[in-house]
Amino acid sequence: MRQRFEQQMQIGTVPISEYKVKLKSRHELPPVLLALQYVFVNSEINSRVFDILEKKIIAGKAKTGRPGMNLWEIFVLATVRLCLDVNYDFLLDLANEHIALRSILGVQTTEFSMGKEYKYQTVVDNISLLDEQTLEQINELIVKSGHSLLKKKKGPKKKQR
Repeated sequence: MRQRFEQQMQIGTVPISEYKVKLKSRHELPPVLLALQYVFVNSEINSRVFDILEKKIIAGKAKTGRPGMNLWEIFVLATVRLCLDVNYDFLLDLANEHIALRSILGVQTTEFSMGKEYKYQTVVDNISLLDEQTLEQINELIVKSGHSLLKKKKGPKKKQR
């Protein structure tokens, strides 16, 4: 059965909420990772995103089966694929090799563990479970949350001299 997400803390693992995303980059990935980290940390948004994912991916399925990718991993990889506009081969390489992405996924390799290794077909099969409508619902939720963070200041702007 698919789970939402529980990070298995091991020696040398940094919790997702404490990972420092390096923003001094012109690459598209750091802002995406920062947004995903915000979704993970904000309990209200996190809960609503997982509710949407559960309705789409888990609804009507038996609570048995082998362990695979949890909902958080599916969401993170689908988001990265969509935002960076990459193919599955490139996404697989990022998921297995990119330290920052693996940290946000919660599967980072440590000195004591190799961490999780993703397989091509597993990534393709799981990410394809999310359709455009589901991603639009999640996008709308996150955009509304972002707008509430950046509320406009009241009153007219003063001209600077």
